[in-house]
Amino acid sequence: MNSRIKGKTIVITGASGGIGEQMAIKVAENGGDLALIARRVHLLEALKEKLIKEFNSKVEVYPLNVTDYDQIPHVFHTILQDFGSIHALINNAGYGIFQEAHETSFQDVKGMMDVNVLGLMACTGEALPYMRKQGSGHIINIASQAGKFATPKSSAYSASKHAVLGYTNSVRMEAKRYGVKVTAVNPGPIATNFFSIADESGTYVKNVQKFMLDPAYVAEKVVNALFTNKREINLPRWMNMGSRIYQLFPSFVEKVGNNLFFKK
Repeated sequence: MNSRIKGKTIVITGASGGIGEQMAIKVAENGGDLALIARRVHLLEALKEKLIKEFNSKVEVYPLNVTDYDQIPHVFHTILQDFGSIHALINNAGYGIFQEAHETSFQDVKGMMDVNVLGLMACTGEALPYMRKQGSGHIINIASQAGKFATPKSSAYSASKHAVLGYTNSVRMEAKRYGVKVTAVNPGPIATNFFSIADESGTYVKNVQKFMLDPAYVAEKVVNALFTNKREINLPRWMNMGSRIYQLFPSFVEKVGNNLFFKK
């Protein structure tokens, strides 16, 4: 059991499935208390029942769409009333749609920005003042390798994750003065239902299936980093190396990899 996590209150958005659900399980395994946020309350309730039964954890659920910005202050106020403190916030809620820029509707662009960026900022804006006041805390933002290395058919999604990384890097420097840690997580494709929306055709999943990350593996890496000074978590390592090469030699990578990038 991880002594850093035991007895701490961890808030997770997008906790009803995928890596959000797996992170909740890992936190419970290590004795942490959980405030679970998502839209699908029936899945949250089922997860709560499982965690209480298996780990005897303190778990509360909070139905919320993170684009309901007016409701976010109320939810975080309720969490503080229920738990007395917030030690960590994992901003995991997000989704993507893989289409060429001219095919992506403005409604879909706005939807990704609203959830991936503004919802994350709004939740952080509620948790951070409390953490600053208590002189400790940890904010973990789930970004993406797409935020470091944009490819065709993901223009809006990549833009949203670029924004998350820019915001995270700035907040990290601001929060450090108050004892609050901030970490960005940049995974490649993960084997979750994310792609039921992002890749309706199934083409991308078919092309990259053998490279997909196990959500339990990603969750373990994130939870193990709680309350450490980890700046970034980049998964898998070889994909992050591609991002680094792209930053150094963008024209070369775009020229050589152009056909490969269109396999979404």
